[in-house]
Amino acid sequence: MSDTITLSRDPDALTVTAAGTEIARYVLRPDAPAVEAPKPFLHPLRTLGGAPLTAVRPWDHRWHKGLQMTWSHVSGQNFWGGPTFVRGSGYQRLDNVGTIRHERFEAVVEGDGEAAFTESLAWTASTGERWIGERRTHRFHAADPARGIWALDFATSLTNVRGSALELGSPTTHGRDAAGYTGLFWRGPRSWTGCDVVSATGITGGDVMGTRSDWIALTGQHDEIDGGATVLCFAGTSSGAAPIRWFVRSEPFPVFSPSPSFDETVVLEPGRVLDLRHRLVFVDRMCASDEVGALAAEFAP
Repeated sequence: MSDTITLSRDPDALTVTAAGTEIARYVLRPDAPAVEAPKPFLHPLRTLGGAPLTAVRPWDHRWHKGLQMTWSHVSGQNFWGGPTFVRGSGYQRLDNVGTIRHERFEAVVEGDGEAAFTESLAWTASTGERWIGERRTHRFHAADPARGIWALDFATSLTNVRGSALELGSPTTHGRDAAGYTGLFWRGPRSWTGCDVVSATGITGGDVMGTRSDWIALTGQHDEIDGGATVLCFAGTSSGAAPIRWFVRSEPFPVFSPSPSFDETVVLEPGRVLDLRHRLVFVDRMCASDEVGALAAEFAP
């Protein structure tokens, strides 16, 4: 049976506790420069044993914030943060960085070994216009202290409220190879640099980049704390026309994204909705490939 998971709230964040450990903190109103495209994010994420699973504002990319939902290219706007990749010109600092703002909670629930919250958010372009209305749910569940495991289900519905079509893309759709980062995005601790990467297809390491696979897993070691951990992420589903492909790196730093528009632009017509669903499983040890496969079969959505 899953251990109790509880939520506590203050004006700026929501904290998730399981088995006596604060496993997640959801920052609602980040105090960040406009160039970082301020948006809600999860950091820190921790194993049930308290080991860190995310990084925030690393020196190489200040706009990387733990686990966050965002988009790098939206009809000329950048909700990712930092420079924008421009075909033929490379990365450019442009006056096009938007924001994603928490508006209100629609539901916050606890019970039966899980906790969840659903919120409404507004995606506002650099011009001040509201382009996307979002309904987002985080569900924390399956906390098992004996096995050192907990899971997170992430679901979002993005509605085009701009009044004209939105083109959702990535640096790869704009000409940069192997840079299809967009959507749900995880930045791992610096100590995980060079971590092992495996996928459901049997492909490993850097070869996973751009591939389609039901799941991937990263296994890394901790600084300060003995041992390491494993993060298993399922590709999940997208209602968009493009297939989900993996953006993943362990060098020069650990990141991944089940990208909904890795190398194909998704066009969202006015009033239409893009639905995304993903699941992540966090394990308080370094899992071998066969154990990861068994966990993937057990936790498959």
